[in-house]
Amino acid sequence: MAFRKKYKEVLSFQPDLLVIPECENEDKLQFGKLTPAPKDFFWYGDNPHKGIGIFSYADYSFKLSPLFNPAFRYVIPLEVSGLKEFTLIAVWAMPNKQNHKQRYIGQVWSALQFYKELLEKDTIIIGDFNGNQIWDKQSYTGNFSKTLHFLEEQNFTSLYHSANKEQYGKETQATFYLYRNVEKPYHLDYCVAHKSIIQNGFNISIGTYDDWIKLSDHTPLIIEIE
Repeated sequence: MAFRKKYKEVLSFQPDLLVIPECENEDKLQFGKLTPAPKDFFWYGDNPHKGIGIFSYADYSFKLSPLFNPAFRYVIPLEVSGLKEFTLIAVWAMPNKQNHKQRYIGQVWSALQFYKELLEKDTIIIGDFNGNQIWDKQSYTGNFSKTLHFLEEQNFTSLYHSANKEQYGKETQATFYLYRNVEKPYHLDYCVAHKSIIQNGFNISIGTYDDWIKLSDHTPLIIEIE
């Protein structure tokens, strides 16, 4: 939260694109005053202090996909144009009080089934999935393993797991620290890309606990795609 107070650390990496869960809306960010103005910005949420924000600080523009279904809150498909055209699906997996099986990774699973035709194109799926294979015993509509297996069938790969040769549920680097406690690490954030996007190579790194814990209980995924 409160991205307007944290942008200096994030923008020091000179990112082209940012996906920020728990992001304020444009009125709170006050571009040009409290936050540097991006070339383009898309925000979705029902709380002005806490939605999902997608920023372009390069020659990219966003358009909400006509397939967008608000039933899948915070799984947002955007058509990206500019230096390259592709689909960006920004994720912030949320609870669902009305349907327990549709919460967190169950919500992501259902959204990806609905947006399946978008997965046939150059697509990047990125954000806070709030899930990991270690919790697969929980009864979601589609658990984590099922979701990642489905994406692999669509010719997608998780960049972290591909780069580090690690298995799901056995990640050695955390992206989240429960209660900001270094002894309670979890890997909850992912970038899953169609293989056509990364055919020329990529790099991925994860911010460290020491560098980021004063700003957030999550650490950033930092991705470079050739």
